[in-house]
Amino acid sequence: MNKIMREIDFMDLGGFRAGHAQDYQAGTGCTVFLFDGCAPAGVDIRGGGPASRETPLLNPLMDAKGLHGLLLSGGSAFGLDASGGVMRYLEERGVGVAVGGVRVPLVCQSCIFDLAIGRSEIRPDGAMAYRACENAGCQPLANGCVGAGTGATVGKYRGSAYGMKSGIGTYAVQLEQLKVGAVVVVNALGDIFDPDTGVQIAGMRTEDGTGLRSSEAEMWADGEKMASLPAGNTTIGAVFTNGALTKAELNKVAAMAHNGYARTIRPVHTTADGDSVYALSVGGVPAELNLVGTLAAHVMGKAVVRAAASATAMFGLPCAADLGNLAK
Repeated sequence: MNKIMREIDFMDLGGFRAGHAQDYQAGTGCTVFLFDGCAPAGVDIRGGGPASRETPLLNPLMDAKGLHGLLLSGGSAFGLDASGGVMRYLEERGVGVAVGGVRVPLVCQSCIFDLAIGRSEIRPDGAMAYRACENAGCQPLANGCVGAGTGATVGKYRGSAYGMKSGIGTYAVQLEQLKVGAVVVVNALGDIFDPDTGVQIAGMRTEDGTGLRSSEAEMWADGEKMASLPAGNTTIGAVFTNGALTKAELNKVAAMAHNGYARTIRPVHTTADGDSVYALSVGGVPAELNLVGTLAAHVMGKAVVRAAASATAMFGLPCAADLGNLAK
């Protein structure tokens, strides 16, 4: 009898709470994940321009056993201040590693560059991240232009004027007792493709703004005359599993999950992107590393598509639904 894999709600993974906070006028926000315990974690960063905090903790050679919180946000490097709000929230509740009579919460963070829309002088800070913690719960997590996805855009090879609105997306599956899910904030230089159909659903628009064109084809046409890539990108995400994996194994899962980016974002991992993927174990189900990694790539690709498909038009930029390229 064949094993049946089925889609589940992302929050059905269990083992954590999640919450959004955002400023729609500024066009930025953050999304926090608070773990029931110290969750073993890994990370893989492949983009050339990441904005991240405390990722060296996740090197298997480091002593840290895992994370108490993970924050995804806008604000570029300025937004890294927001982690202080998560640490304050957790410290007030006695969460953290006991060090000399003090509890030190272990929190990692990655940011997208969303300063080109809305109000660039307003970025996620400790107060916004604290609100996200207060909003955190086990209810279904909203997708689209919310939280860290508020200011996300895609398709910017010819400049942001030809880009489109994107957002944050989630997707999860269950195979017998094993659950694997992904969350991703898609703020890519490149275009977004549905891996099941090969159809481009978002990305760089045509000169008249009513259709889509290929960023890769434009790059090839430019050839050696290609100018410097526009800054202001980065796709950040995380894979969660109830599988019991070690920190070293989770670093491999994070690496395999990047295949989900490669199947859906073109081009990807450029020097103008800071593409990052975390992987976290939030359960104790016996799990095989390669199975989890393969599922991680699958759910990450699905989450990327959902991030683009669930976006709404904002700041003068259309969304995928406006151009009619989504599957019916």
